Amino acid sequence: MFSELGISSEDWERTPPALRTVVLSLQHQLRLFQIRHTGYQRQLAALKEKVTQIDDLTAELSELRERVNQNSRNSSKPPSSDPPHQQLPPPNAPRGRKQGAQPGHQGAGRSLKPAEDVDAVVELRPVSGRTCGHTLLGDDPHPSRHQVTEVPRARAEVTEYRQHTLRCPACGTTNRAARPADNVLPGSFGARTQALIGYLTGRLSLSHRDAAEAMRVRHGLDVSVGSVAAMQQPVSAALAEPVRCARHFVEQPQSQPVDETGWRESGRRNWLWVNATRDVTVFHLLGGRSLKEAQRVISSATKSIITTDRYGAYNWLEATRRQICWAHLARDFQAMVERGGESATTGHALLEHSQNLFTLWHRVRAQTLSRAQFQVAMEPLRLHIKELLAAGSRVAQAKTRRTCQNMLKAEKSLWTFVRVEGVEPTNNAAERALRRGVLWRRKSFGTQSEAGSRCVERILTVVTSLRQQGRDVLDYLTAACASLTPNDASICLRPDTS
Repeated sequence: MFSELGISSEDWERTPPALRTVVLSLQHQLRLFQIRHTGYQRQLAALKEKVTQIDDLTAELSELRERVNQNSRNSSKPPSSDPPHQQLPPPNAPRGRKQGAQPGHQGAGRSLKPAEDVDAVVELRPVSGRTCGHTLLGDDPHPSRHQVTEVPRARAEVTEYRQHTLRCPACGTTNRAARPADNVLPGSFGARTQALIGYLTGRLSLSHRDAAEAMRVRHGLDVSVGSVAAMQQPVSAALAEPVRCARHFVEQPQSQPVDETGWRESGRRNWLWVNATRDVTVFHLLGGRSLKEAQRVISSATKSIITTDRYGAYNWLEATRRQICWAHLARDFQAMVERGGESATTGHALLEHSQNLFTLWHRVRAQTLSRAQFQVAMEPLRLHIKELLAAGSRVAQAKTRRTCQNMLKAEKSLWTFVRVEGVEPTNNAAERALRRGVLWRRKSFGTQSEAGSRCVERILTVVTSLRQQGRDVLDYLTAACASLTPNDASICLRPDTS
């Protein structure tokens, strides 16, 4: 006890009793204070820990609420995923017009085909007069014409090839006749049948079971579900070279929207990527969604402007080579509005400016505003948006703050469409192209093998590109399946620029 007070035992013995009592009392009070102080510190630490837990739970609750309330207007989710109870935007004000065609509208009725395109003519003449019953003769120089178009019944043609084996009377060798290689494919189905299966599944998105039923009902051809899958493989092999050439072609255009969506292969998570140019669209089914796959889809050799969303796998692109999709940005701004507080103020202002941006862009596309005037009008709007993003990067709401900070880092990529003619401000072309793959995925739940995945990416590439170019899909698939040379010019997917 004496050592704690810095007093030796001799000095303590010489200390007056009254002073000893005071010292002992002070020492006791000091110990009580230390005990209480330690308790207060523990209580304060526990209180700080509870406050931290409350803050974390509040942030987690806010994030979960935002995730639950995500829809096609404030996130990248498709409209088909919107819940039934979601509040729809208010309808447009009535214009006072009735539904249907308006006065002065030019009708689009079915016109009569010329006589040379008519397959059969049935002459209808009255036999006798209605009043007197006298026999009627002659022809009406201008008879009333009415045409009825009917689809004929189609039945699959079956050709049997009988290969005879004959013995040579001179040398005794046996000789078997060869099948004609120019028009007979290996297997039980011809090129047109294979092409039709490819058309039904790849263009019309029928399931294998529905495709088999369509072949039976329409052509009287009984095929199993397994045969439908088997026929897709020669179609896929016939399209391999045209698709390879198409992948080289998409490296050339100036603007190239890119996007991706999920896909399943044998239960594993894969990704369906797309390069969408004006004339050719190419699909890739890859094992991931990372930087490696993005660099595989986007050739490092191309100098195209790549239009993407804000996904981090595209951040390796130079700012001058990238255009960030403004449709995705508008959804981010709407998400800010729904968080409330300072975030809502910033979000409302950014939404208003983005709407002005699209108004100006639509005028450019309608050719009511020149490109030079557009660039001048965009300059103050660009500065206002930059100021709003800077203000948003300082708000208390963490998610809004991070979003604005990330947009400021990529600020140069927001305005590539203003600097470079021919670049769109949105990634809608790629999203529209992916929609066909999404419908296929929802019906089939993905593919079961790598060969099936290659078939999907090739069929989607061919169908989408041919429709962009206005070419007949079924005729192309038939020519590709019947072609003996993969480099046949008639099955090239490059657009004809002659």
